[in-house]
Amino acid sequence: MTDRAPQPVDRQLPTEESRDLLALVREIAQREIRPRAAEEEDAGRFPREVFTLLSESGLLGLPYAGEFGGGEQPYEVYLQVLEELAAARLTVGLGVSVHSLACHGLAGYGTKEQRGEHLPAMLGGGLLGAYCLSEPAAGSDAASLATKAVREGDDWILTGTKAWITHGGVADFYTVLARTGVPGPKGITAFLVPGDAPGLTAAVPEKKMGMKGSPTAQLHFDGVRVPDARRIGEEGQGFGIALAALDAGRLGIAACAIGVAQAALDEALAYALDRKQFGHPIADFQGLRFMLADMATKIEAGRALYLAAARLRDAGKPFSRQAAMAKLFCTDAAMAVTTDAVQVLGGYGYTADFPVERLMREAKVLQIVEGTNQIQRMVIARHLAGPESR
Repeated sequence: MTDRAPQPVDRQLPTEESRDLLALVREIAQREIRPRAAEEEDAGRFPREVFTLLSESGLLGLPYAGEFGGGEQPYEVYLQVLEELAAARLTVGLGVSVHSLACHGLAGYGTKEQRGEHLPAMLGGGLLGAYCLSEPAAGSDAASLATKAVREGDDWILTGTKAWITHGGVADFYTVLARTGVPGPKGITAFLVPGDAPGLTAAVPEKKMGMKGSPTAQLHFDGVRVPDARRIGEEGQGFGIALAALDAGRLGIAACAIGVAQAALDEALAYALDRKQFGHPIADFQGLRFMLADMATKIEAGRALYLAAARLRDAGKPFSRQAAMAKLFCTDAAMAVTTDAVQVLGGYGYTADFPVERLMREAKVLQIVEGTNQIQRMVIARHLAGPESR
């Protein structure tokens, strides 16, 4: 790792409060997250104490209403917080995004009584959430999910398996999509399930190429009993709730991707300024200068794209197409920038002594989670040309 500290990103923030907020986030990232990131990722250690600190600092409920313990921050600000956290450690940045995704259904579609009962603990009470949509045989085709919820008096009995669940086995609550009716999207309902519910178990976490500190596991629901009071929205409304959450969640992934890319550029630039060959810093050579310029341009373009989509959301305007574009562009940019960062460092970039190899491995998953980039292209094309004729 280089000795040069990265320069803070020059951000255009809407208020003095938001500028103070970003300063707090940078301080926490530099003091509590970045120094241990490489060691803990290598050891596969989940930093639960960091999420506790973020909750105590009011950073786990930023985009939600203050009435229920949220930070009442616009997405324009919240996403830049995610970017800073992901630049320090993707496990943390992505974890905050997933937690926010898990709160989205209840915050947007729950009754006032449900929100009052559950949201304060979810947003600022130290709890950590997870989002359960994907299944072993229902990934991109999420509407084909098979986990069932059968009504039994005032309860629902959930049976089935969810897959690829971030925070699987460590979360305190899960937003779960289950089939309560006919096949297809109209037969799906959302539920808020406690992490310690009887009959709910987690498999051994997946062995991944990156983000080893973030547990990703299958969840097994073996007759899990959930009161109807924990049903979110109406019966059959779950798929719409899921899609609305994913639109917002894709912006979170885009911001995390730019954070990873920024961290890789910072490392590559610092190395290029320090490393000397043929009597000169390698940053003097035009080939590397052009690489660095292209990397920086991709990052600035991605940041502008996700912020433009966030501002649409904050204004109450449609933003689904722009969210898909941001997720697509930013994650592809992160993969390209981290790959180039490894190249700038040469042989050292391929070693664990420098963080760029870890950043490259982590960038790959961002092209896959919350809708692969092929799915994003389908979403964008449908907005442009309408549904496919079949």
